[in-house]
Amino acid sequence: METNGTAPEPLAQAPLVVPPSRVLDAKAALALNVHASPGVYALLLGSGISMASGVKTGWGIVEDLVGRVAAMQDPDDPGAAEKAVADPAGWWAQHYDDALGYSGLLSAVAPTAAARQAQLARYFQPQEDDEPGAKGPTPAHHAIAQLVKRGSIRVILTTNFDRLTERALEEAGFSPQVISRPTQIAGMMPLPHAPVTVIKLHGDYADLDQLNTVDELETYNPAQQELLKRVLDEYGLIICGWSADWDTALVRALEGVRPRRYPMFWSTFSTLGEAAKNLTSQHNAAVIQGMTADELFTDLQQRVEALDRMAAPPLTRDMAVNRLKRALPDPVRRIEASDLVHRTVTDILDRTAAASRPLTGPVLDESVRGYRADCDVLLHLLAHGVFHDDGTHDELWLRAVERLIRMRSSFSGSFNEALEALRHYPALLATWTMGITAVIARREEFLATILAQPRWTTLWGGNQTQPPAIYLNPVRVLAADLSSVMPPPEGQRWRFPQSHLLRRETREPLQAIEPDDTAYQTACTRFEFLASLIAMDNDAQNPGLPWIGEFVNDAHWEYNTSVANTIKEELTASWPLLQGGAFGGDLERAKTAYERLTQWRAQNPSLHW
Repeated sequence: METNGTAPEPLAQAPLVVPPSRVLDAKAALALNVHASPGVYALLLGSGISMASGVKTGWGIVEDLVGRVAAMQDPDDPGAAEKAVADPAGWWAQHYDDALGYSGLLSAVAPTAAARQAQLARYFQPQEDDEPGAKGPTPAHHAIAQLVKRGSIRVILTTNFDRLTERALEEAGFSPQVISRPTQIAGMMPLPHAPVTVIKLHGDYADLDQLNTVDELETYNPAQQELLKRVLDEYGLIICGWSADWDTALVRALEGVRPRRYPMFWSTFSTLGEAAKNLTSQHNAAVIQGMTADELFTDLQQRVEALDRMAAPPLTRDMAVNRLKRALPDPVRRIEASDLVHRTVTDILDRTAAASRPLTGPVLDESVRGYRADCDVLLHLLAHGVFHDDGTHDELWLRAVERLIRMRSSFSGSFNEALEALRHYPALLATWTMGITAVIARREEFLATILAQPRWTTLWGGNQTQPPAIYLNPVRVLAADLSSVMPPPEGQRWRFPQSHLLRRETREPLQAIEPDDTAYQTACTRFEFLASLIAMDNDAQNPGLPWIGEFVNDAHWEYNTSVANTIKEELTASWPLLQGGAFGGDLERAKTAYERLTQWRAQNPSLHW
């Protein structure tokens, strides 16, 4: 076809329609971009992120203060405050010559710094009549802090006056660089060098030079405008809780940014206004609709962590132990230690649910070995954790056992109660490991805790709430025949099969803690003796059954240096178990338990020699 030297007219084409199933979800795209480019995305947070906490916006404070002024000015009119709040600017113009603004209003109401702090406290700090958790960081703030912790976010722009973002960061172990006044910009640490920088575009609630009214929001200080321009130019942007309806200077700053290096994501719970629509169109932003700030950032955190798990190599036992050792002494990494133990327990529960551990017939040994294999990493973590901990993380170790005991239903009474009790074997392994470690580390006050908490309620045969010293007694948990699991030497039998099994199965996790076998066995014997004393306490539910093991032998009773005589001499008011709360801290109860254990042994001579 001839063209007479000109380009042909392009053929009309129908717009490309991508099937909905082929469109990448905006939330998934956000997570993929944040994960792939740590530190590249900045946040722009508006008042919507703090609404769930009950903190008022700057204009909300102005409305409330105007209402208070109106009520004081005309105390005889019960509706004065309500009228003023309905039209604060109009009411103020009728009564005062100055323009209504946060700064001028606050100066008029509270002329001194101390008075201003008192006035503002009710808006930003929890009060006695507030709901629990009010005016505190929301799940969104905490999720942001975790994203900062992993390096995903390093710059946060906010129009909010509150300090919820800073508080969440501090609780996560960060001391953020906060820029709330233009005068701070010249001396600030460069953005790439600071772990996290919070830029409060409209000021802090304690400052009088806040930007709040429409006129105040028309322009920014030149230094502030230059810093904002740099952030908008160099970083990707995630916008949440900001409407763009009133912040004229900020809207203009976004309009003046050249085509973006990195995508923009804009999350809104409701419909976007005209200004926001124009900005999203200009920057080809991905819009995430219908999510609250809490939902957005907790979802983002979970997705990024899921990508972390996919990218990270499988966590080996040694890697887990080394990571825990590094985290224990560092307050900043406390959450990391908690997450590590929590994930390990979750893996146990998931594997157990998937495997449906058999509890019948000849496959009993498969269940016992399976449970031990499932718990291997956890036992190493507990051994090293309790040994190196100073008590700071005791709740973490207890929480692990608390989750494990739920593997066994409170509704007992199965066709084979002995096999059903085996579901407590992982919890017993964990408690035994911690108990032996506590003896070796001379942290026996902790024994009082792990043998008293967490309690377990069985609903079979009447409600019975029992401490671990009762329901985790090895004789109860491992009541089934163990001959196939741990065959004795030919022609012999085990007198204490449960004790032998536990000593064998936890030796390897404790090898690095106590390499000497004799010392390890001694620690096991002492732990069984102490656990038995607590089990024999007259305040325990169904007392009377000790943790039968080597300690019942004559060698551990009939010499001056034997375990029994040593513990008897230790029974004073300063005994670590009493200090830890065992026996209700009552020395006489401890002595009574000792006598009951002595009597039980005397009544069962066939068990010892």
